[in-house]
Amino acid sequence: MNLNEINSSSDLKNLTTDELIELAEEIRTEVISTVSKSGGHLASNLGVVELTLALHHLYDCPNDRIVWDVAHQSYVHKLLTGRRDRFSTLRQYGGISGFTKRTESDADAFGAGHASTSISAALGLAQARDLLKEDRHVIAVIGDGALTGGLSFEGLNNAGAQKKDLLVILNDNSMSISRNVGAMSKYLTNILTDQSYNKLRADVWRFLGRLKRAEKIRSTVAHFETQLKGLLVPGIYFEKLGFRYFGPINGHDLPLLIKTLGQIKELPGPRLLHVITQKGKGYEPAEKDATKFHGISGFNKVTGKSAKSGKLPSYTAVFGRKMIDLAKKEPKLIAITAAMAPGTGLSEFASEFPDRFHDVGIAEQHAVCFAAGMAAGGARPVCAIYSTFLQRAYDQIIHDVALQKLPVIFCIDRAGLVGEDGPTHHGTFDVSYLRVVPNMTIASPSDGDDLERMMDYAVENRIGPVAIRYPRGAIPAALGENTRPFEWGRWDVLSGGTDLAIIATGSMVHPCIAVADRLRKEGVGVSLINARFIKPLDTEALTEIAERFDRVVVIEENSIHGGLGSAVLDYFDTIDYRGKILRLGIPDRFIQHGHRSLLLKEVGLDEDGIYRSINTIIKSKRSLLRVFQMKRNGKRPQEGTPAIVREKESVTSAAEKRKDEE
Repeated sequence: MNLNEINSSSDLKNLTTDELIELAEEIRTEVISTVSKSGGHLASNLGVVELTLALHHLYDCPNDRIVWDVAHQSYVHKLLTGRRDRFSTLRQYGGISGFTKRTESDADAFGAGHASTSISAALGLAQARDLLKEDRHVIAVIGDGALTGGLSFEGLNNAGAQKKDLLVILNDNSMSISRNVGAMSKYLTNILTDQSYNKLRADVWRFLGRLKRAEKIRSTVAHFETQLKGLLVPGIYFEKLGFRYFGPINGHDLPLLIKTLGQIKELPGPRLLHVITQKGKGYEPAEKDATKFHGISGFNKVTGKSAKSGKLPSYTAVFGRKMIDLAKKEPKLIAITAAMAPGTGLSEFASEFPDRFHDVGIAEQHAVCFAAGMAAGGARPVCAIYSTFLQRAYDQIIHDVALQKLPVIFCIDRAGLVGEDGPTHHGTFDVSYLRVVPNMTIASPSDGDDLERMMDYAVENRIGPVAIRYPRGAIPAALGENTRPFEWGRWDVLSGGTDLAIIATGSMVHPCIAVADRLRKEGVGVSLINARFIKPLDTEALTEIAERFDRVVVIEENSIHGGLGSAVLDYFDTIDYRGKILRLGIPDRFIQHGHRSLLLKEVGLDEDGIYRSINTIIKSKRSLLRVFQMKRNGKRPQEGTPAIVREKESVTSAAEKRKDEE
């Protein structure tokens, strides 16, 4: 049987071990071929081929629920559950997701994208199963990296206490959590998972219960078993949390995986199977550099070399270089990240300043509180975290940083739409959730110069928490001679006009420059403002805009609710602004995966989309003037002449509404 004939777990039930091993190699070839074109998480998926096959061979998915932590390693699972014919669309616009997604397949028991959620979610599924009296197994697959997150320990603690039938598989591929993967460990695991042994253990346990001083004898026997395990395997921690621990075993030994999983499948209570795997298994370039092939864009599958990127530097690269420059001048500067040193551009900093770099693992809450402690102690911490992951530390941002007005600098990478990783990774909420926090400053650079000057000022001045948000990808050319000298808290007027004011921030400034040029050629005088700071607002600039323009457009790559546009509306309400405001941003829905340019087009934030939206208020104004002119000349407007209406996403002030009601 080949991969094209596999559509569900049931198709694997009758395959021999040799056939499964052959299938594993075919799967590896398919994954490498597809990811070389689409990009994605390669090394982690190559590392779980045998484990995924063993799970689907023994369990009945989707009736049995398999929960993949982060779910970036679910490609093999997708191939085995009816998505083989669509696998070439992986991470492409309109194609299948790079993570598990409940709306994509019944086989995806729980959606994911962020780490450390699987154990809690699986426990919830087990609780629901028992409540509804269903017959199904629940399995959580979690990597050792995700086990650094606090949520995973909360899940383990609760699962051990509840004693639900639940299997957790720890996929260990890098941490030194295991001490022994050898003959003795394998021998001991065979004993501990053997059905005869477990039956004998249960019989002895019941027999001991009939004896006098039963509890003391049982305690002695249990202590002996625990001590034996503690000497030979690293399972004592999990045993103390209430799990029966098995392993570690070789996660690429398919016969051993099938045997072990089969033996512990029907054991009651919470169990943890520890498997050792190799990231990138079966593909030499990925085996040699698992970090590079963890998440990669397209590459040559023969040589393993990545496709050439553009010549323009990225915001991430500019941030990384600037951190090194600042550290040379400021001895108190500290860099903190949460398992994202390469992704946030801090790898070189870590090499040059190892004593001033801290990767805390997948633990954003700890990272922020850790930074707060450093700031309270007089250091200058810079916390570099993706926008989508900073959400996880919201309480610490409010309670530990902002409330105490501590000068922690948040450098927020991947703000806005990130592309192929999709809705779990889009950074479209950070302005909204940070803007409501007192003492917080939010800055949004439009180019590399802005980013560097914002970092300079934030490091040199202890002004409380500062968030600097910037998108994924290349930086456009600098704004050049039109940019006035940088002033903290002030906006930058890039061009003057009398008909329309466009307020753009961050990544939206450059497409708006092109839009403004198009409008000027059509005779529309556009004043374009680079809103470098979202909080606090440049109220002096806003007051002047309100006095000069009856049409204002606010454009941002953040949720339409709670972002810069909302802040402008709030301020205009206080000064009883009577003009029309058009807000453009991310609509109130989750945006799917696809190339960033396609997603910007979908939500109307590309150049053409912005141009069309702005034209609606220009045309409505011209239509209104035409109606007034016809009335003044004693003519009745023809049927179908558009009346002035509130454009989509535009809002009048509350004061105007009240006056209309009166």
